[in-house]
Amino acid sequence: MQIGIPKEIKAQEDRVGLTPDNVRTLVNNGHTVLIEENAGIGSGFTDEEYVSAGAKIESDPAKIWASQMVIKVKEPLASEYDYFHEDLILFAYFHLAPENELTEALLANKVTAIAYETMVENGALPLLTPMSEVAGRMAIQVGTHYLEKQNGGSGTLISGVPGVAPGHVVVIGGGTVGYNAAKIAVGMGARVTILDVNTGRLGELEDLLNDKVTTLMSNEENIRQVIKDADIVVGSVLVTGRRAPVLVSEDMVKTMKPGSVLVDIAVDQGGNFETTHPTTHQDPIYVKHDVIHYTVANIPGAVPRTSTLALTNATMKYASQIINQGVEAAAKRNETILTGINTYQGYLTHEGVAESQNRTHTPIQDLLK
Repeated sequence: MQIGIPKEIKAQEDRVGLTPDNVRTLVNNGHTVLIEENAGIGSGFTDEEYVSAGAKIESDPAKIWASQMVIKVKEPLASEYDYFHEDLILFAYFHLAPENELTEALLANKVTAIAYETMVENGALPLLTPMSEVAGRMAIQVGTHYLEKQNGGSGTLISGVPGVAPGHVVVIGGGTVGYNAAKIAVGMGARVTILDVNTGRLGELEDLLNDKVTTLMSNEENIRQVIKDADIVVGSVLVTGRRAPVLVSEDMVKTMKPGSVLVDIAVDQGGNFETTHPTTHQDPIYVKHDVIHYTVANIPGAVPRTSTLALTNATMKYASQIINQGVEAAAKRNETILTGINTYQGYLTHEGVAESQNRTHTPIQDLLK
């Protein structure tokens, strides 16, 4: 099979779909890999390293996209839709729930879109987890940065000092993102509150974090009360394939302290805050109701070396199965790959995406019989 690795074109997105080591594995298995010129440079991988691994460097993105399978990181942008072609297997993050135009382009061109974020294995999301870990940890890093006065914040040191109370970090959602955000915040000495709808998970988090957090049932009233005192609020609630739930209304945001920071990790799926709209690393924040909003849609792209290595450590297992066996055979043998198929031969196959877009869906199992 020929595999194409395009250069990411999203603003300041420097991750890349495969590392040179990944390429070497595929080439040794008899496949051809085309790497767009300088696709890996932002993650610290040179064209020369890819060539040494057996890849071919190509400057024309159209030739990259003409491959049987394209592996990338972020969802294709509108300027890339013209590259779509029938029988293309596209393996990437898509977050299709709020992306009607992208969904339509995939369907019209009969692209098989396999989404990292909807692949489920034993109840977990193996290809979302590594980037969720990065995003959760980054949430506190960027939150504390924007709390600094020169960056528009309240001037609060999240750790406090002897005689001065620490700042308050509120994390909405106790999944992978929430846990990692809380872990970093606790490590920095902050006062941390985590909200989740699962009391069992809240108990686990108390144990994991050595009872250094306060846990609350996530409901409208508890969220309303706790964010009034918060210095940083992290939104981290996702529903696989669907639009993220709006858990913090604009009226709630109005009650937050001036100069506090809101970090919406769920922005890819529409966001947990009513006041959210996507930003980029070039222009990452905006202020609304005196609250700094950090709503970058590809937070892990800020640390592309770490993120690329973490992501490809997880994706390569499934990519190899798809490449070596073909998508249909691989999906039949591995249910995790099956759960990742969002579009197939002109059909929308993911129920969550369909519900979010008010479309009908065809179960992928019906199409692979």
